[in-house]
Amino acid sequence: MNAQDTIFYFFSAVLILSALGVITFRNPVYAALLLVLAFFSAAGIWLLLEAEFLAIALVLVYVGAVMVLFLFVVMMLDINLEKLREGFWKWFPFGTLIAGVIAVEISLVMMGDQFKQMTSLEPKASDYSNTKELGRLIYTEYVYAFELAAVVLLVAMVAAIALTLRHRTDKKSPNPSNQVKVKRDDRIRMVNMAPETKE
Repeated sequence: MNAQDTIFYFFSAVLILSALGVITFRNPVYAALLLVLAFFSAAGIWLLLEAEFLAIALVLVYVGAVMVLFLFVVMMLDINLEKLREGFWKWFPFGTLIAGVIAVEISLVMMGDQFKQMTSLEPKASDYSNTKELGRLIYTEYVYAFELAAVVLLVAMVAAIALTLRHRTDKKSPNPSNQVKVKRDDRIRMVNMAPETKE
């Protein structure tokens, strides 16, 4: 086993352990920090595969933007952790079934002929650009899958906005139309008061 295999297994072990920590830790802040560690480990694996653009995009987009926003929301909102844990054991069998299906699918892929025919990566030429190659594949061979993923993300974004848009009854806000329609007599009321006399 060479040095590249050792680094790959190290990053893979860190990735698996941090991913397990994300779903087992009760504190959401710790889970978010472990997810950051999982992203860094995945970026290291991308670097081993000579996909520098994907590794940098993973760190910049997910770690630098999404996870910072997630940590900010988790730490600023008052989240009822007990309420979140109520349905864990209720859905545990279903989650175990889904995990088993995914494990079987991964095993079938690894036992396939295409996976067995894979060899070690050959060094690329000095003028090779994986960004250009990635763009060519996305917009030629995988354009329909790329557009479908964009639609799925759009639907998820609209659904997240719809779920968080709640009309609260205890919130007070001014009505601009009523403010414009108000008259001077409604704002000021003149009262005649008799002067006080000192005895």
